[in-house]
Amino acid sequence: MPTAIAVTSADLVLPPTDHQTPAAALLPSPEAQSLDAALAATQLLIERHGHVVAVYPSSLPTAHERRLHTVRAALESDRIALLGVDLPPLGVAVLVRQLRQLSVCDFSAGVVASAARLLSHYIHAGALLNTVARLDRVPVGLRSHAKSWVPGSQFAVLANPEPRLVALGGDQPPPAGPEFGTRLLVARGQSQSDWVTGTLGPAWRVQSTEETALPADSPKWWGTPKMVEFAAFLPDISILYQLVASVRREVCSWCGVDLIGDRCGFCSAPFVPPGRPVPGQGIPGTAHPGTPAPHGP
Repeated sequence: MPTAIAVTSADLVLPPTDHQTPAAALLPSPEAQSLDAALAATQLLIERHGHVVAVYPSSLPTAHERRLHTVRAALESDRIALLGVDLPPLGVAVLVRQLRQLSVCDFSAGVVASAARLLSHYIHAGALLNTVARLDRVPVGLRSHAKSWVPGSQFAVLANPEPRLVALGGDQPPPAGPEFGTRLLVARGQSQSDWVTGTLGPAWRVQSTEETALPADSPKWWGTPKMVEFAAFLPDISILYQLVASVRREVCSWCGVDLIGDRCGFCSAPFVPPGRPVPGQGIPGTAHPGTPAPHGP
């Protein structure tokens, strides 16, 4: 069975791109599921799939994140990876679908988990906003704040891979986009503007465009419901596979799983090249780098 990919919200699960892409498991909030039920459901996932890679936005409420760590600690399982992702909601959904695609390939669970950091760099996630007055996740200058109060103002904001903000109007070009072929995913809020599909898409030379429902947390993340969220991404599983396969695989010095990049997806330990001492290893009382702090349910 493929590695299980899990999410904290059902609207982070985009429709599959093919018949092979599996669904994602849902890890509900403490308000929606008791701790006993969460433990039983997660244990069943481990038994069926061997490993669970849980992807959640870094903006997840603290109580929900505590629940994830509590379940992992209570099960005393090193087969659960908890990946907090610093992407807007639609970008998180794109990353989740890409990991779902990779989960059926011949990659180990450790490679799939650590691939999340790599793939995030190739997702251009942003939004068209009518105001940036309440935007606190991307740097906003005083001039842009002032323009937010002008009726009819629009702003193109890119949150990933590098924060950028462009006040639209006149001959102002869109923010620079990816230098590789992408598909554009669009989710509309209360704005009916066609700028994303009519201007941004052609400027970025996207290969195709698809629309989806706006994630429930998007208005809060962007500071306004009057927006159109977008994400440009690599859609082809063969390219994703080649990208991940091209990175040298290593073995985590702490938990022993395979990884790519500079950090283990399961225990969060930084990769230590062979021959170098592992920081803290063998020192009495030193905590394992992936050991979560005690949390309540």
